[in-house]
Amino acid sequence: MAIDPGLRRLVLRTLLAAFPGTAPPRWAVDLVADGLAGHTLFGRNVVDPAQVAATTAALRQARPDVVVAIDEEGGDVTRLAHATGSPYPGNAALGAVGDVGLTRRVYQAIGTELAAAGVTVNLAPTVDVNSHDDNPIIGTRSFGADPVRVAAHAAAAVTGLQAAGVAACAKHFPGHGATVADSHYELPTVDVPLSVLRARDLPPFAAVIAADAKAVMTAHIRVPALTGAAPATFTSAVLVDLLRHEYGFTGAVVTDALEMKGAALAAGGVAPAAVRALAAGADLLCIGADVDEPALVEEVVAHVVAALDDGRLDRTRIEQAAGRAADLAAWTRAAAPDAAVATDLGYAAARRAVRVEGSLTDLGTPLVVQLVSSSTIAEGRVPWGLGPHVGGAEQLRVVATETDVPTLVERAAGRPIVLVGRHVHRLAEAPALIEALAAAHPVVLVEMGWPSPWRPAGVRAFVTTYGASHANGRAAAETLGLAG
Repeated sequence: MAIDPGLRRLVLRTLLAAFPGTAPPRWAVDLVADGLAGHTLFGRNVVDPAQVAATTAALRQARPDVVVAIDEEGGDVTRLAHATGSPYPGNAALGAVGDVGLTRRVYQAIGTELAAAGVTVNLAPTVDVNSHDDNPIIGTRSFGADPVRVAAHAAAAVTGLQAAGVAACAKHFPGHGATVADSHYELPTVDVPLSVLRARDLPPFAAVIAADAKAVMTAHIRVPALTGAAPATFTSAVLVDLLRHEYGFTGAVVTDALEMKGAALAAGGVAPAAVRALAAGADLLCIGADVDEPALVEEVVAHVVAALDDGRLDRTRIEQAAGRAADLAAWTRAAAPDAAVATDLGYAAARRAVRVEGSLTDLGTPLVVQLVSSSTIAEGRVPWGLGPHVGGAEQLRVVATETDVPTLVERAAGRPIVLVGRHVHRLAEAPALIEALAAAHPVVLVEMGWPSPWRPAGVRAFVTTYGASHANGRAAAETLGLAG
């Protein structure tokens, strides 16, 4: 059955799609002309700032108020610098420095770069309180484990981004920091009373709302006290009763990507997930990265229209959502960005975040060994480590489960060994390898992930960077005296 063009346009106004390649295909531009709220850019869409500016200009030719969104968190999650690593430290490093003015300036610098490239909404900052050391998806994306500190830096980040004319989208409501599962792959559960959420997870969201954040992103997590068996994204008690009524948020509620298993599995697919999210109070739906043709968008539209026909959705709810999405787009068009800031800002900030426990004397020219670790979907395959920053030191990459102490000692040939890793405490067999190596040879460990309380026995020094961005890597190399 044919869909009424006016109704199709209304539904499209609630959707954020995506497209492959470094220039928008015809269908992606046509959808914008037909009313699609906008597109999210991913690393696959980015070559350099000039190319991104051309891409966003092409989308604006279809409709001037198109929303162009991106996940540019700095630190370990970057799209603009996915080929090299971000020139800015991420939230964990900024939280460790503890200077909210610096956080504001870093985010203003990120916003200035985004605005120059034509991006209007940054799906950042992450304001989750990382209260679990083994959280597999938040970690260094968080300002820390202290709600008060996270709240202060979250507000500063929002202020900085929006001073540059880019709308901030704080995430992931009502808080993804206590999970031990990744919502890209499953539906995590945070089984705590609402009183714990209010004390631990929600203060940063109150802070960003007070700072006038233009958007808030939902979490695909289950909080039984609020959501029952469903994810927060599908729960009006979270999006309406808590976020809007209790916390007074009036901006756009944006979903996390609906193809993530935490949403899609719970609903039976992306299109049914879209219906449930709209019914719960979401305004702008992220279809996700895997939109290679218009068929998925049209499927979502058809499901929403069917839900309007059978009474699962009310037209006024869709009109309300489309209106909030339009308000978000209107704000970004009207915002006047401030001037750019110093180009070395991110590197200077990363240097301030480095912490050294122990002694770095007599390192000389060590053997630098990077422990191979996987990347999360949020991070993508972004380069990390000391690689481009080390002068004459020999470097190699090893898998902890595929090497041993004699092999590394022989390769070192009398030189100290600098081991570099991410989330080393949970990397298979790495803790035992490091402690055995340190018992036989001089070792320094550089932790570029979320630092746990674990400290390996016998190492000369434990160096924490609170992130693995290009800026963090350079800061670590400088601290070790290895920068070339």
